[in-house]
Amino acid sequence: MVNQVILVGRLVYDPELRTLDDGKKVATITLALQRSFKSADSGTYETDFIRCTLWSGIAENTVQYCKKGSTLGIKARLAQRFYEIDDEKSFSYPEVIAEKVTFINTKQNA
Repeated sequence: MVNQVILVGRLVYDPELRTLDDGKKVATITLALQRSFKSADSGTYETDFIRCTLWSGIAENTVQYCKKGSTLGIKARLAQRFYEIDDEKSFSYPEVIAEKVTFINTKQNA
């Protein structure tokens, strides 16, 4: 079985590093990915916005070297997350967890 996702897109926001209670470092980024085909309705290329979770060294390096507008290549895996609201409602969603990040074009502050 294979659980692998490859994404190439631009950062929508500057990444921010958070430290959890157990000391682990994490960053959540949003990539803008332009579709490779035009919309039948408008005749333009639509964009998808995909949230990705980065852990430890990958998160630290991305925060240090990348800013809004940087182009990144991400090799990731999908994990199914479950979220419960009170005891009555719950839902699940796929989470994109980065395993490798390639800095294609970084936007550094001068």
